[in-house]
Amino acid sequence: MSASLIPLRLGLQQRVLPVYRVPFFEALANACTGGLGVFAGKARPGESIEEAKGLEKAVYFPARNRHWLRGPLYICWQSGFLTWLEVWQPDILVAEANPRYLRTPAAIDWMHGRGRPVIGWGLGAPAINGLLAGFRRGPRQDFVSRFDALLVYSRRGAEEYAALGFNREHIFVAPNAMAPRPPNPPPERPLPTSPATVLFVGRLQERKRVDLLLRSCAALPENMRPRLWVVGDGPARAELETLAGQVYPETQFWGAQYGDNLDKLFRGADLFVLPGTGGLAVQQAMSFGLPVVVADGDGTQSDLVRPENGWCVPPGDLPALQTALASALADLPGLRRMGAESFRIVAQEVNVEAMVEAFAACINTVMKKGAA
Repeated sequence: MSASLIPLRLGLQQRVLPVYRVPFFEALANACTGGLGVFAGKARPGESIEEAKGLEKAVYFPARNRHWLRGPLYICWQSGFLTWLEVWQPDILVAEANPRYLRTPAAIDWMHGRGRPVIGWGLGAPAINGLLAGFRRGPRQDFVSRFDALLVYSRRGAEEYAALGFNREHIFVAPNAMAPRPPNPPPERPLPTSPATVLFVGRLQERKRVDLLLRSCAALPENMRPRLWVVGDGPARAELETLAGQVYPETQFWGAQYGDNLDKLFRGADLFVLPGTGGLAVQQAMSFGLPVVVADGDGTQSDLVRPENGWCVPPGDLPALQTALASALADLPGLRRMGAESFRIVAQEVNVEAMVEAFAACINTVMKKGAA
C-alpha cells in the first residue's frame, strides 16, 4: 500500500479507542503522509469494551468523556475536542456521525470556519418510530447534513442515509474490517465426518446468546448433533456451563484463548456460529476458511455473510438459528465449499487494507471537490 494514498494530515474522532480498531488505525496512519491523530476517551464502566492503551504509528490524544443517561437517551460530552483541533490542525476530520456526541457540531463549525471538510463515519440511520418520531427525525437530518461526505460500514447503512436525504454521490461504503488480508492460504481440512465441530468465540455475556446455540444444538436430530466448542470467558460462563450440562453435554468450554492456541481451535472447527450481537471473530473465522452462521444486527453482517458462505439469522430467533444449523450440518462436504468462499471474501473484499482504500477514496474525493 502506498504511503501517499492520503497526502494530508488527518484527524479522526472516536468515543473510545477499542483494541480491535488498532490494526485499522495503524494502517490508516501509514497511508497519511501528514500523519493521523486520533481523539478518543474512555468507555463507561461495565461496557465490556477492551480499550487500547495507545497507538504506535498514529498519534493518540485522550479525550475526557462525560456520560449521561443510558439506552436511547444516552449522550456524551467529549472535553478537549476543540483544543485537540487547535493542536493537531487536521486538513480534514473524520468524526463519528452520532448526534449523541454533543461536541461534534462545535468541531464541525471549527473545521468549516477554516475551510476544512468533515466526513461523518457511522453505521447508518435506522428509521425512527414512536410518538416522537417526527420530532427526532428533523434534528437527525440537520446533524447529518452538516457533513461533507459520509463513510458507512455497509450498503444498508448507505441506503439509510440516502433515505434521510443525504446525497448518494457523497456516501462511501468502507466494509467493517478488524484484520488485514490473510497472510497465509486457508488451512487444508479433510472432508468433515459426523459429528462436525461447531465453534463459538467471544465474550460470554447475555447479549451473545450462547444459550440459544446450546438449545439449537440440542434440538437437532441425534445423528446431526455436533461437538460444540465455546471459547471465551465472561460473566455468563457459570450459568452457561450449568445450562450446557442440562441440555447439551457435548459442549466443551475452553475459556479465553489467544495466539496459536486459538488458531488451532479455528483450524479444528467445521462451522463458526455467532448467535448474538457483536461479531469481532466473524472475519477471523472466515480467514481460517470457515462458513459462518451469524445474527444479523446492524447491517454489516449482510455484506460479510452471504448465501455462498453462510447464514444470517434474525437476532434472538431460536427457530431460525435451528434451521440454519440443520441446513449447515446436513451437507458437511458443502461446508468446505462455503468455507472457501469465506476465505475469498476476507482476502479480496473485506479487510483492513480495503477499508483504508475506501477511506482514501472518500477523503481524496472530498478534497478534490473542495479544491475545485
